[in-house]
Amino acid sequence: MYPARRARDFHELAYLADYFDAVEINTSFYQPLRPALAEQWLELVAGNPLFQFTAKLWQKFTHEPGATHDDERAVREGFAPLVSAGKLAALLLQFPYSFHHTPENVAVLKSLLHRFADYPLAIEVRPSSWNQDDFFALLKEHRAGFCNLDQPLVGRAMAPSEHITSEIGYVRMHGRRYDTWFSDDPTLPRHERYNYLYNPGELAGWVPRIRKLAHQARTTFVIANNHFQGKSAVNALQLMNLLTEAKVRVPDPLRQHYPQLEAIADAPAEEPTLFPNPPL
Repeated sequence: MYPARRARDFHELAYLADYFDAVEINTSFYQPLRPALAEQWLELVAGNPLFQFTAKLWQKFTHEPGATHDDERAVREGFAPLVSAGKLAALLLQFPYSFHHTPENVAVLKSLLHRFADYPLAIEVRPSSWNQDDFFALLKEHRAGFCNLDQPLVGRAMAPSEHITSEIGYVRMHGRRYDTWFSDDPTLPRHERYNYLYNPGELAGWVPRIRKLAHQARTTFVIANNHFQGKSAVNALQLMNLLTEAKVRVPDPLRQHYPQLEAIADAPAEEPTLFPNPPL
């Protein structure tokens, strides 16, 4: 994804902001952001006025019981620079697969919807037990978006959908690695779970869903989580091409590894690639 030769002031985020209009912050899932880091990120994306951040809420709230007021204060302090700049477009509450639709879990969800009501929220639940009217009505009542998923349909997993419950449309694409999704093999690298490249037919299936969301929502985010070896960027560029029906800017390093991108690139590579013609 990134160039092999980099200037001394090179930063991955600034580079991404040249090609995309949003990123989802993942580090905030593991610990609260440092405000100084968030301020640095704002400077790095300043060259793209359209750029927005979405961010995951700290897992201490969605995966563990007993988050404290101090925990909440740390989360809010970390997001404050992005909020003040008008650049935090969505806060994603990502719940684990074990978070099924039960009275107890509905109460947990309601509590968090109240607790973070001042943020633009999006809710990700993975079991299909949540696919019912009372859940979607709850999200609409709290003006929280629903996160439509592409994930391996193992067991009773939530299938691809096009639900819209707020002004935010949200899609997350995790890949379809059925063989590794729930693997308990300790020798399997963690990244293999997301080591998946969507083919054109699989991406095309999402185009009408995304267009429907974009028609109804104020802003729609499509986040590719199949990040291993730049596959998320490849599929994001391909989706942009499908949705706009126009060619797109393609980073040269991706062309070297994914020659199929030549067919959708809006300009020739700056340096000749090993594959001057895209594969059939």
